[in-house]
Amino acid sequence: MLPLALPGLLLSAGQATGWINVFAWGVPVVVFGIIPLLDLMLGQDALNPDEEADVPQMIGERFYKVMTLGWVVAYAVLLVWGAVVLASGQFNALGSIGWIVSIGIVGGLGINVAHELIHKDEKLETWAGGLLLSLVSYAGFKVEHLRGHHVHVSTPEDASSSRYNQSLYNFLPQAYVRNFINAWRLEAVRLERKGHRALSWRNELIWWYSISALALIGFTLAFGALGAAYFIGQSFFAFTLLEIVNYLEHYGLHRRKLENGRYERTTPEHSWNSNYFLTNVFLFHLQRHSDHHAFAKRRYQVLRHHEIAPQLPAGYAAMVVLALFPPLWKKIMNPRVEAYYEGEEHQLA
Repeated sequence: MLPLALPGLLLSAGQATGWINVFAWGVPVVVFGIIPLLDLMLGQDALNPDEEADVPQMIGERFYKVMTLGWVVAYAVLLVWGAVVLASGQFNALGSIGWIVSIGIVGGLGINVAHELIHKDEKLETWAGGLLLSLVSYAGFKVEHLRGHHVHVSTPEDASSSRYNQSLYNFLPQAYVRNFINAWRLEAVRLERKGHRALSWRNELIWWYSISALALIGFTLAFGALGAAYFIGQSFFAFTLLEIVNYLEHYGLHRRKLENGRYERTTPEHSWNSNYFLTNVFLFHLQRHSDHHAFAKRRYQVLRHHEIAPQLPAGYAAMVVLALFPPLWKKIMNPRVEAYYEGEEHQLA
């Protein structure tokens, strides 16, 4: 829950020191500067839940569900409070941008919580996940991720699986556009199979994006143009962080095409794993991504680390920074992809 408290803690530090515009940028410094260093100090997560002794009990414990559902409510409160702070005039122009970036990064971490929720069967959880995605204007993720990404992951058909030698800046525009369009296409197909029109009240995307629109209108009415810029800005940084994480999770990994023309089934070997302890806790075990794709319904608290999966050299926080510098990214990651496909170099094409 620490990311939710970071803006408030850093604001207090800025007010106490008189460096409020510096501390407005504190969240990206903590998440992408301090967290990677602590990751290296604390090392790997040695805990793997035992399937017979631990998993049944851990799945039934309410604590883990309360954490994710509580995140949704807390982020909604943080979003409104962040606008009030911004509108109070404490920041200069540069500090205001830093504050929007900081809230957006917390929102990006919140998308990780929404990701956990939308994979569940209970309506309360799936609706809470949809609401959280609406607060960062990326509701299409709820549809595209479940019905698109998890079906086509690590194949050319998936906009969220980055290719070998593809830079982040080539990947991002494609991910924004294709994921948005594909979400509407998938929802239209679902409704047409049930005999309904795509543009109807049954289209869940219309509901979720309506919530985003109402939130934008609300912030605009309450805080004027600054409120609109704040809501749009934090949304942009939140879903951009999501797509950067998508970029690094499957970079260069491809499911092999079988003789019957289909792709092999998804296994832990088709996602990059990272098992650093602190970011595992920080991201609700998202770094154990291989297990998630192999067993998508598993709750975050019982996700396992697989040694057979390809391993990232650092935690997600450090890898996000690395991805921002394509030459450095390729220098570090391309040899790992090439080693993974040694003897099958045609897979890199």
